[in-house]
Amino acid sequence: ADTILTVERHALTCSSPSLIYLLQTEATQEPTQIIIMGVVTVLLDKITNLRDADTMGKSDPYVKFEIEQDNWIMDKGFGKQTSSKKKNDLNPEYGETFTFEGVPSIDNMVLHVKVMDDDFGMDDFLGSCEIKLEKLKLSEEPTKISSVVDAKKDGGWFSRKAKIFLEISYTE
Repeated sequence: ADTILTVERHALTCSSPSLIYLLQTEATQEPTQIIIMGVVTVLLDKITNLRDADTMGKSDPYVKFEIEQDNWIMDKGFGKQTSSKKKNDLNPEYGETFTFEGVPSIDNMVLHVKVMDDDFGMDDFLGSCEIKLEKLKLSEEPTKISSVVDAKKDGGWFSRKAKIFLEISYTE
């Protein structure tokens, strides 16, 4: 259902009230200011060439996403999400979409991507990457991204050159 807000005698209709934040200076009773927050959408397409971290069978990969604003002193988080787990698959295909609401802009925003292997007890780290959203000049139209996520990025003996494939967009 739509939410209707009255601001300075004008009605504003919004179908997603979590995207609107109201700020009001109570001491001065100044008019209410509306700040519309954006949404970062990440489509996890697939990962290729993952290394096998299991001694029996193959890795059971899943992906952890976190968006944060990279500030000098204190970083500010805007959410964490996790993909489904793919059993015994070194080239998993996901087709999963993740939405991060309440993102004020993509200035200094970083998408942290961590690929893990689901195991009994403690999960194994398979690789990671950081994607600086500001450099992508994102819009509502998804931008295709691929990045190396191999834990052995230096090209060591056991590097598989694992890559993750994403589509990322930002809507205000």
